[in-house]
Amino acid sequence: MPRINLLPWREAERKERKQLFTVALVAAAFAAVVATFGVHLLYSAMISDQQARNALLQAQINSLNRQIGKINTLRKTERRFIARMQVIERLQRARPQIVHVFDQIVRTVPPGLYLTDVHQTGDRIQFKGVAQSSTRVSEFMRNIDGSRWLANAQLEVIKAGGKAAGSTFTLDAKVTSPKSPERVKNAAPGRAVAGRAVE
Repeated sequence: MPRINLLPWREAERKERKQLFTVALVAAAFAAVVATFGVHLLYSAMISDQQARNALLQAQINSLNRQIGKINTLRKTERRFIARMQVIERLQRARPQIVHVFDQIVRTVPPGLYLTDVHQTGDRIQFKGVAQSSTRVSEFMRNIDGSRWLANAQLEVIKAGGKAAGSTFTLDAKVTSPKSPERVKNAAPGRAVAGRAVE
């Protein structure tokens, strides 16, 4: 019976398998490197695109912030102009009022009383003067309460001096207008007169 030696054939097949395995391993490693590089490039491109979008959004946000700053500045300027216009309107409305107030002061000062100082602060006007008696001061206050442009007379100080000097006094009143509800309130009878000091 003849004998066939299969060892060389098997050895050759084994070497061929090793070579194929080595080639497959190298190919897999190369494919993995290529895939990793491709994924890296893809993510880098995505990150670059996102950064570009972020930069665009930030530029638009900065532009909007500048516009908002300009709007706020314009609003402040507008409020200042409105405040100035309101002041001018108040002054325009109050311009004829001072004429009426001085006319009413002349009409309300009774005989035997003269004023030494008249000072206005806001809508309050202060009178300082000398009267022959406290009765003249009371008459002056009643005249103020009956005035069309003055109201709410309040005695602050009255000081009785000698017979020749008379009584010095200080009182203040509210500057008002004929249409003011202050007229009705102050015209009510029995209103108490405030006085801080009487000597």
